[in-house]
Amino acid sequence: MPSNRVVHIKVADDTDSDGADSAAVVTTLREGIERIRGELEVSPDFPPEVEEAAAAAAAAPRLPDLDRTDIAFVTIDPEGAMDLDQALHIERAGDGYVVHYAIADVAAFVSPGDPVDVEAHRRGETLYGADSKVPLHPKVISEDAGSLVEGQVRPALLWTIRVDEVGEGTDVHVERARVRSTAKLSYEQAQRAVDEGTGGEVLTLLQEIGELRLARDAARGGVSLPLPEQEIDIQGGRWSLEFRSLLPVELWNSQISLLTGFGAATLMVYGRVGLLRTLPAPDPRDVQRLHRTARALGIEWPAEVLYPDFIRSLDPTQPEQAAMVVASARLLRGSGYVAFDGEVPAEPLHSALASEYAHVTAPLRRLADRYAGEVCVALCAGEPVPDWVLAALPGLPRTMQQSSQRARAYERAVLDLVEAGLLAARVGEEFDAVVVSVEEKRPDRGVVMLAELGVEAPVVGDGDLPLGTDVRVRLETADVATRSVRMRLV
Repeated sequence: MPSNRVVHIKVADDTDSDGADSAAVVTTLREGIERIRGELEVSPDFPPEVEEAAAAAAAAPRLPDLDRTDIAFVTIDPEGAMDLDQALHIERAGDGYVVHYAIADVAAFVSPGDPVDVEAHRRGETLYGADSKVPLHPKVISEDAGSLVEGQVRPALLWTIRVDEVGEGTDVHVERARVRSTAKLSYEQAQRAVDEGTGGEVLTLLQEIGELRLARDAARGGVSLPLPEQEIDIQGGRWSLEFRSLLPVELWNSQISLLTGFGAATLMVYGRVGLLRTLPAPDPRDVQRLHRTARALGIEWPAEVLYPDFIRSLDPTQPEQAAMVVASARLLRGSGYVAFDGEVPAEPLHSALASEYAHVTAPLRRLADRYAGEVCVALCAGEPVPDWVLAALPGLPRTMQQSSQRARAYERAVLDLVEAGLLAARVGEEFDAVVVSVEEKRPDRGVVMLAELGVEAPVVGDGDLPLGTDVRVRLETADVATRSVRMRLV
């Protein structure tokens, strides 16, 4: 389920005076991000003892005996990414497919209770904001020795998943192996290769499986909000914030990750031990409220159309439907983790995926994945789950809840900073906007989207705000220091 809270920076390569302006803007952004880090007490830097332990581990990884460097893996990631958790290979098998999915083996470098492990438990996950991140592990591991870098032999958890002709996973197995990526592709490169027919068998089969899995997701009742990413574009001292629609290859790629997470959850539920990613079913009252919102926006929602199918039909480029997408996010709140050993949890499902699910495919960036992966390796080998994993499981849901709250606060603060910087010189100007949300208790307050600028901002009116309606607003406040923006309905 992609989020529109992911923000990337693009800076123009200027050589004239505008280049100096761009540099000044970037400096302002960097200084603002430093203040945010101070407020949240997070830092991309690690204590010396953690860096020393990481460097020692990177120099002497625990390599498995099984050698699968014969498999021609490829990685597909955002442009410039270095923390490469996943490498992919797909081949035909009769009417179906075999998916080989190599996941970085963090446990080959990190030992229970060592300085890197202790610091990872304190951080929980990598924090992202603009092109700035606060990593979970030191770069010597996360972007070098532990990353599935092209041309390098790496320790990995190798998932082998058999998929039938309709895209359903039929068998899953994971084991430790040495692997080697043969190509590093950005999403744009991979999509271009698919479009031009030069992607070879792996990308061709990725598209086939991806489309089959998306169809199965719809049939299963999965929910995925059509939320684009946002990009900051800095050119000649001017800031712009643009929405970027996800490429098809990104959706296909995410389906392989989801397929693996479903397989991992199946292993853990059958083995009665593990760590599941959960989301409670929507409150019927919230669904009823959404029906009322749809009526207010003039969007037809027949009673016989289920919520997942309705969400899938929305087009966020249309003003009233963009407001509907924002309102629908209410039903996806409350996600978390549940650990278990001996009895399957009473509420094991991830309601948006309509299935049991586990996070196992991003251990370089998310602490929980290392532990869930270890459980699955042990179950597939018919061995007891390691004591250090069992000891940590009960505390992981709380750790991940806290890190998730930090991550949301960091992303939100950086986005607020960018929006304030974008509008700082335009106080007093009027803009076309759409009201995308209204406070229940204060219907004169809400949020508007300035589609031309890619900005969402608080708005105040003299009366009830017209949800989903095109309006004219005046910018009253845009303060970079306080990261605050406020509009007033004209």
